[in-house]
Amino acid sequence: MGHLDGRVIVVTGAGRGVGREHALRFAEEGASVVVNDLGGEQDGSGGNVGPAQEVVDEIVGMGGKAIANGDSVATWEGAKAIIDCAVDTFGDLHGLVNNAGILRDRMLVSMSEEDFDSVINVHLKGTWLMMKHASAHWREKAKAGEEVKASIVNTSSTSGLHSNIGQGNYGPAKSAIATLSIIGARELGRYGVRVNAIAPSARTRMTLSTPGLGERIGEPEDGSFDQWDPANISPLIAWLCTENCQATAQVYWVGGNEIARYLEWSRADVAKTDGRWEIDDLERVVGGWETGHVESRSILVTDTEPYGRGTN
Repeated sequence: MGHLDGRVIVVTGAGRGVGREHALRFAEEGASVVVNDLGGEQDGSGGNVGPAQEVVDEIVGMGGKAIANGDSVATWEGAKAIIDCAVDTFGDLHGLVNNAGILRDRMLVSMSEEDFDSVINVHLKGTWLMMKHASAHWREKAKAGEEVKASIVNTSSTSGLHSNIGQGNYGPAKSAIATLSIIGARELGRYGVRVNAIAPSARTRMTLSTPGLGERIGEPEDGSFDQWDPANISPLIAWLCTENCQATAQVYWVGGNEIARYLEWSRADVAKTDGRWEIDDLERVVGGWETGHVESRSILVTDTEPYGRGTN
């Protein structure tokens, strides 16, 4: 018995890398899988259903159920077709993993409008479109009185959570995906849908092409645990898609043998004055945060000096 027996899961960007490992793990756990992938180049150009079909062939070869799909997540029609493919082929939908992505790294001064728009469209708009069409399916089921236990897992990134130079398109898209996931969880919970986001750290086409990183993430030659194996990511995603998992509105970093949970934006330092702020006070207080000269996390600024310590 698998942990996902009878579940139908859509995985976008599942022809290679992390997405491929997700699809294989879902199938091993008993799910029927829609393996979506355009099969294009890393920058989004081209297209070939071959990589998706290879994953499907592997799943079928081990006795699982899967179908390849080459529609684009970045268009209204394409995203809807992916969801329809799951329902028409397997009769229902229980999980959606938004993993499709492209990379067009440029410094801000060198980035073209096309570079920016293309990355935003695939990552952020594509994630929203897939959520939109999947949640419409689940809402109709819930309104008809059916019990829904569905899961959406979106893919954020350490670039979105921590910011990387040269990724002024990719990073903001990934930050927005984390926020969209939390908003989605709060909106869709009434229909029985949970939404979470992950920031994976693994060896993929994208990470291998990252300057300064690609040469450090090869497979270990001594046969030790491979911290960068993309298969390390998939158990968490599989758990998030199980029927009785309760996690929702969460953002997780996962890589190797480590998982971390992130919180929404939170206040680190707080200052309050008894009227409108004066520039000199701002220099002394807010400027002090930058230099480390203000130790208190919560302070009240008066006409004299900051005073009081708190924990807000």
